[in-house]
Amino acid sequence: MVVRFLLLAFLVFGFGLTRRVNSHEESGERSCVSNSEEMHIQADFKPGIITLDGCANDWEDIDGSEFSLRPALDPDEDHEYKDGKMTVKALHDGNNVFFLLQVDGNYVYSKGDIKKCPSVALMFQIGDNATYHNMGGCKEQKGSCTNKTCKGHEVDLMHFVIGNAIPGRLYGGGDNSFGPLVDAYAWNPHCRYLNGMGPSGNHSSGQNNWKGAWWHSSFADKSGFVEEDSPYSKGGEKGTYYFEFARPLRTMDRLQQDVQFTIDWSSKMSVAFWYPVDGKQWVGSGHYTINCDWASLDIACGSVLTDASRSGWDMASAFALLFSVAALCIAIFVSYHVSRPNTVKFAPVENL
Repeated sequence: MVVRFLLLAFLVFGFGLTRRVNSHEESGERSCVSNSEEMHIQADFKPGIITLDGCANDWEDIDGSEFSLRPALDPDEDHEYKDGKMTVKALHDGNNVFFLLQVDGNYVYSKGDIKKCPSVALMFQIGDNATYHNMGGCKEQKGSCTNKTCKGHEVDLMHFVIGNAIPGRLYGGGDNSFGPLVDAYAWNPHCRYLNGMGPSGNHSSGQNNWKGAWWHSSFADKSGFVEEDSPYSKGGEKGTYYFEFARPLRTMDRLQQDVQFTIDWSSKMSVAFWYPVDGKQWVGSGHYTINCDWASLDIACGSVLTDASRSGWDMASAFALLFSVAALCIAIFVSYHVSRPNTVKFAPVENL
């Protein structure tokens, strides 16, 4: 069962690991109209509020950015994802960055066929020359792309396939060689590799820095399923998908395979979404994206004080101010008496 799932996941995500991806070839001139000012995701400093379980309750007070989902290869508004827009939320706690992807969609599941289940991916610019278009934009083809010939075109990828992933269970972290969540990098669609792997096929650390979970709103208060049902809800039920992910701001990467986030700095990112429209299998290049170019991810600098500590700090500040005023008054009083002329009435000796 595990081997079968790994092979399926490899086929879905690993086209670039095995052969040239002809499905990513585009015909005709590419057109992209993007308002960069609107393509913005803010990650504020909010420590200690997120639990990675796929549920969105702890994100309710976090502002998000809303994006239309259009096909990556044909970003025409007439072909937008019909069930609505995607909301992307982000925050950080000073050590890790967290993401929530929220998109409406009927619950769909097909046992043993991960291409008939929704899937999501995050992509980040690593190299200065890495473009959104063509997943890094290196001109080399399979067999000639290396860390030298494609230097500067690196992009960081995180891909999550629902498949047999249990809702609410945490995946990722540790070994990157198995599971529904993989950590990868690419120079273009034909040259994609899991972290720790390269064109030669040699495997090094293979560290998966991402962790994530998923949920669907139709799962609430469900019981009494039968074999014909999907494992957690009836197929076709309306609701919302939630995908929750986290990763350290900085990693131990020395091979240009991970993006390094910096507080009070911006990074470039994109989000992709696969959905089996009309119950049909999706293909690797048939995904929707939030924009036809990079979106800006801003890792905001925040106060290190929480609300509780800020309240205690305000009380301490008030007490210190009161003490300072009292000390000033005492100093003025003492100074006044010290500076007064010390006159003594003279009495002649004969009058004593």
